[in-house]
Amino acid sequence: MSDQTKKSNFRKIQQFSTDYSPANISQYVSERTGMNIVVVDKKGPEISGYFALATEILDDSGSPHTLEHLIFMGSKNHPYKGLLDRLSTRAYSNTNAWTDTDHTAYTINTAGWEGLSRILPIYLEHIVLPTLTDEACYTEVHHVDGEGNDAGVVYSEMQAIQNTSDEILNLHARRLLYPENVGFHYETGGLMQNLRVLTPERIRSFHREMYQPKNLCLILIGEVDIDNLLKILDKFEDGILTEIPSPDTKFHRPWVESIQPPPIAKTVVEKVYFPEEDESTGEILIAMFGPNCNDPVDMAALGVILFYLAGSSLSILESTMLDKEALASSISYDFDPRPNSVIWLQISGVSTDKLEFVERRLFDLLSQVSSEPLDMSYLIDCIHRQKRHTKLKAESSVSFFATRIISDFLYGKRDGSTLKNLSSIKEYEILEQWSDEGWRDFLSKWISNAAHISLLGTPSIKMADELEADEDDRITARTKSLGRKGLKKLANDLEAAIAKNDEEIPSTIMEQFPIAGVESIHFFQNTTARSGWAKKLGVYSNEIQEVVNSQSNLPLFIQFEHLPTNFVHITLLLETSAVATNNCPLLSLFLDIFFETPVIKNGEKIEFKEVVTKLHQDTVSYSINGAESLSHSEGLAIQIQTEPEKYSTAIEWIHTMMFESIFEEPRISARLDRILASIPELKRDGDNMANAIDAVIHFDNKSIVKARSTLVSATFLEKTKELLATDPKAVISSLEALRNALFTFKNMRVLVIANMTQLKNPVDAWKPLVEKLDKSEELVTIVKPFQRFSPDGQFPGGRGLVIVPMPTIDSSFCLATAKGPRLLTDPIIPALTVTISFLEAVEGPLWTSIRGKGLAYGTSILFDNNGLLQFSVYRSPDAFHAFSAAKDVINSFITGTTKIESHAFEGAVSSIVSDLAEKRATMIEAAKSHFINGVINGVEEGYDFNLLQKVRSITPEQMKAVMEDYLLPLFQPGKANVVVTCAPLLKKGIIKGFKESGFKVQTHELSSFTESYDSVDGRRNR
Repeated sequence: MSDQTKKSNFRKIQQFSTDYSPANISQYVSERTGMNIVVVDKKGPEISGYFALATEILDDSGSPHTLEHLIFMGSKNHPYKGLLDRLSTRAYSNTNAWTDTDHTAYTINTAGWEGLSRILPIYLEHIVLPTLTDEACYTEVHHVDGEGNDAGVVYSEMQAIQNTSDEILNLHARRLLYPENVGFHYETGGLMQNLRVLTPERIRSFHREMYQPKNLCLILIGEVDIDNLLKILDKFEDGILTEIPSPDTKFHRPWVESIQPPPIAKTVVEKVYFPEEDESTGEILIAMFGPNCNDPVDMAALGVILFYLAGSSLSILESTMLDKEALASSISYDFDPRPNSVIWLQISGVSTDKLEFVERRLFDLLSQVSSEPLDMSYLIDCIHRQKRHTKLKAESSVSFFATRIISDFLYGKRDGSTLKNLSSIKEYEILEQWSDEGWRDFLSKWISNAAHISLLGTPSIKMADELEADEDDRITARTKSLGRKGLKKLANDLEAAIAKNDEEIPSTIMEQFPIAGVESIHFFQNTTARSGWAKKLGVYSNEIQEVVNSQSNLPLFIQFEHLPTNFVHITLLLETSAVATNNCPLLSLFLDIFFETPVIKNGEKIEFKEVVTKLHQDTVSYSINGAESLSHSEGLAIQIQTEPEKYSTAIEWIHTMMFESIFEEPRISARLDRILASIPELKRDGDNMANAIDAVIHFDNKSIVKARSTLVSATFLEKTKELLATDPKAVISSLEALRNALFTFKNMRVLVIANMTQLKNPVDAWKPLVEKLDKSEELVTIVKPFQRFSPDGQFPGGRGLVIVPMPTIDSSFCLATAKGPRLLTDPIIPALTVTISFLEAVEGPLWTSIRGKGLAYGTSILFDNNGLLQFSVYRSPDAFHAFSAAKDVINSFITGTTKIESHAFEGAVSSIVSDLAEKRATMIEAAKSHFINGVINGVEEGYDFNLLQKVRSITPEQMKAVMEDYLLPLFQPGKANVVVTCAPLLKKGIIKGFKESGFKVQTHELSSFTESYDSVDGRRNR
């Protein structure tokens, strides 16, 4: 029988459409192996694949997590480390993976079906038939280096999180929730002490047990050729049948056929310590069992009731505990979908001496809520809001379907009946019919009267000191025991393992895998129209432009992007150059309070709770933040998503909050308390602090990047809080000055993304917002980051190494900064783009030299045309070693010791194609990208596609010149500033390395980086 007529071994279980988004879902199962397939047909340039396996283990060995890394090290017929990723780049694909407690998922994002169809069988073979060599386990999981230090990619990852407050509390909660015979009891990422003794055979055994096709679900989202897909999978199965356990062998389905956890016998409240220098604030983590994840009505009800309780400033927990009583900085919630779902409540920024009181207060409030009539009007609003939010996510987020399908694969019925629940969101209509009594019964059963685990996370400097001392003693003892010969042997063992892993991939393999064609990549085609000042950038000729032209000649800068979306996405971009320097650090408070104030409407005061209630009713979401997502770090963005019929209402809300809000001392005080209470938690994050220090060093006081950074705003807002108590008028006056400086006609640019045929008066609806503003002045030029550089930003290199020890972290983070191009029109951009793509490729030069040798979890070269280039090291056991290795890599290409081979160059170009598809993966992102290019970056139409043509013609000599002129300075004393945050134990070795490389060194505490600004009353902060 020919391939054309041969019947597929995959049986279609069902096919259905969703009634809330333009998606069709097909489900298949293999009659031979039991492999599952779910295809979500959605339009767009990118196809997203999620290959999920249910993974259950009854220990802390980390075996599930290690496989997430080892799978990429080679397969039976492709036994070369890095081959999968190198071939993926030639297929316009990016691969990744994650490990959760109950599953491991391997991902791929591909531009077009042709590329995915080529790489899919190779990827699947890596998952089902990996090599899992001893050498790969040695470098990827754990080893001891020649200096006696623990290393390995997985080990470095877990080292960075094991002693954080989040990890300590979460694991302790699961230890109490689940007995030892239930897999959720364990840390599937692996604990450091277990990873140090984990054997390759244990990993292989776990793979044999769990990585069977019948335990694998392929989820593909995008424009998929299903007939071709089934042929590919049939052929793949032909090649693995003799290699896998017999499909007829009885298989224990993880989680579903395992022992289920017993109910929580009684409530437990425990104090749990975590290492921290600042003992002033702690946090509370609460866990309890919830409804079955296969019940869509109960799960939707859970989402609604949690939002009702803690989802906004209207909710009882937030308004009482945060605003009125100032007991914490935030209350958040989450739930893990399982047969016995887990409900999580987290209270952050709690004064350490009030932890017990706050935990009791929470449950007193919950009992009160469940014993009194609910605010049914607000509850119905919550239902409607959750429904709108679900529809928006289904349209704009690929992960919406992926997470739900994975959950169904893990816990749903194999006949497809539970997956079919995805066809509608009728559960929200059912919930609208629930009575007050029904809702309170639900709340009592699952939350307020439920037995639970409450952990009082308590900071401890003693614990921080003990952990540091214990680790120091352990490594010292081991180094002494090994001696010089033992350390030399370990260095040789590592070198041998790396050599084995890095065996050269035959060029014939790459040649047999040509670059995929681009014909199957279907980019979104949006229609653009412009109004007012936007027309100065050029006017389009299309039907939508004609509609816009037929409106009044309003001068407001508006760019419209017409797409077949069910929602309206409004962005009002604001310039900040008119804000007085001494007011810049007040922006954190201003943005936080913007949608949380009373207003005066038609001479009548409307309290903030009614304002927020109406905002919830009239929008899907709303926010005001820095405009980083629009590539404009020195700007602000007011963003509202709403339904087309409420377009003018949303604009009216923007006007109301800009010009009719009232700043009152009680609201200011409440929001200030919350912001300040959140600071200690932010200061525990090494990566966050490295970036905050970097901003203080490289930007001047006029920069809102610097002013809004954690370290600057924390000090300034402390002073503001003090002033508020003695002179509230001074604080209010400064907030009014901020408002007046920001909300002027000349600062405004608008982006509207919508189905324009559904909008009434797309231009004229903006008239009320600007009618009273001075429209005579020209628009303010968009400020570029380099215009806000400090002397250190203009001329990097003078600082050398700035190292900040942090007892809250066990690893190190590094950020090196040097000069870079300032504009996308700089002629160096094509060569720089392809060179960075080449160096950063998965299994490329930096990856193999740093992550591949266990020197860091990851590195990246950061470049966003702001005038600076940056090299980042993330989660390293020794940031200097990773930094030095990167320098050696770049030097090797400059000197010609290492050649830029053609296949790697082709892969770099292909990665740029896939990055472009990812940047435009959804309709909304494609429209935003068009706005960013034309308005923010000021480049010509089709810039991204023209760049693709230019990078293809870049030569190796041009790449070497870029490395020497732009990238090597990142590693050179006098040309780069380097910020390192690290565990105190690592400080000495890192300083030694940088000093020997010629860098001058400064050691500081975090408190050193609280830059002086005039305070809100004009006094100088010191």
